Amino acid sequence: MNESLKEKALAYHEYPQPGKIAVIPTKPYSCPEDLSLAYSPGVAYPCLAIKDDPTAVRRYTGRSNLVAVISNGTAVLGLGNIGPLAAKPVMEGKALLFKIYAGIDAFDIELDAEDPEKFIAAVKAMAPTFGGINLEDIKAPECFEIERRLRDECDIPIMHDDQHGTAIISSAALLNALEIQNKKIEDVLLVVNGAGAAAIACTRLYMALGVRRENIVMCDSKGVIRADRPILSGAKKEFATSRDLSTLADALVGADVFLGLSVANVMTPEMLLSMAPKPIVFALANPDPEIDHDLALATRHDLIFATGRSDFSNQINNVLGFPYIFRGALDCDAAQINEEMKLAAARAVAALAHEPATDALRRLYPDKSLEFGPKYILPKPFDKRLLPTVACAVAKAAAESGVARKPLADLDAYSRWLSTLIDRENRYISELMLNEGRECPRLG
Repeated sequence: MNESLKEKALAYHEYPQPGKIAVIPTKPYSCPEDLSLAYSPGVAYPCLAIKDDPTAVRRYTGRSNLVAVISNGTAVLGLGNIGPLAAKPVMEGKALLFKIYAGIDAFDIELDAEDPEKFIAAVKAMAPTFGGINLEDIKAPECFEIERRLRDECDIPIMHDDQHGTAIISSAALLNALEIQNKKIEDVLLVVNGAGAAAIACTRLYMALGVRRENIVMCDSKGVIRADRPILSGAKKEFATSRDLSTLADALVGADVFLGLSVANVMTPEMLLSMAPKPIVFALANPDPEIDHDLALATRHDLIFATGRSDFSNQINNVLGFPYIFRGALDCDAAQINEEMKLAAARAVAALAHEPATDALRRLYPDKSLEFGPKYILPKPFDKRLLPTVACAVAKAAAESGVARKPLADLDAYSRWLSTLIDRENRYISELMLNEGRECPRLG
């Protein structure tokens, strides 16, 4: 590890107080009357109102703006099974992103529960607290059953971001890359290296967008997942091929798209050269991709290349999706996050990359290409237009697919409200921090 970065990161997490999030009051509390309204006896009235009408919980509590970020620490990105305590900094970070990008309050919850049944029972028991649940860093294959059960048995939006966040953002990248490379989605040959939660979810969403099942080859650490392999799990069986291919090198010959969610340096220049003209490579292993960025671009000049890293062009970053997806789902009181909402989010993110960059973005990224093209297939995380664009698309899809319990009647008004939300939140947080004697240079 970089020692300078290590020291800065540890200091960042420790000072001026440990951790990255805190609970702050939203109502006055400076006099006896305030406390009599906040607690006894005044609090009895909203309690009784909710008892008579459970939907009133949206009016009188913060539930409709509260998300749980829940993990058992069994598959923390880049670190593996490090357990719930060691996973806490990551979950706090995710809660921070919910707040700063979408104005959503989030609690991080780390469960000491590797057994899926215990995990499911714990989450179901606490579900009444929250408007939505973001599952995070849970190992496969348990994560599939955990998410499926919780979606079926709870009536709030639930999403495993490692699966679906990556699928949504990489789908947006795929739509734009195909447009630039002048390829039709129904014709492309797709090779997926990796068969974990994210790889399965990405492949399924690509199919929903139009990739044909017969044009997909998936590989794992043993090579091509073939139908004649003696033992296959349910998810792998779904993508087993009957084609006479054995290795990743075999599979990549003539392929149009490579999706890597595996390990570093498994793709060689020779493999890349064997792909079809104008190939698309998403090498998403972190921190080091399946093929080195500079090596890949030097090998193929007709290539569109994306990674999960912020120091290269075309970063496939889940923060482009999850805050805004939950924002839209919460605001229309969606019962779930369904396929229609995920596809709407992917298309909205893809469309935003076509828009001219704002002056604010150009100041933040003075050395980066911000024109739609091979090096700019996705918006940047600091593009404030993501919030109204994606949240509106998600809320609209929720209403059209029948899962929105409070459909938004005026999406234009909703978009205008969202456009000012983060600036208001930042001013509020800045004032709180300054009032407590802490500097807030990023928000000041």
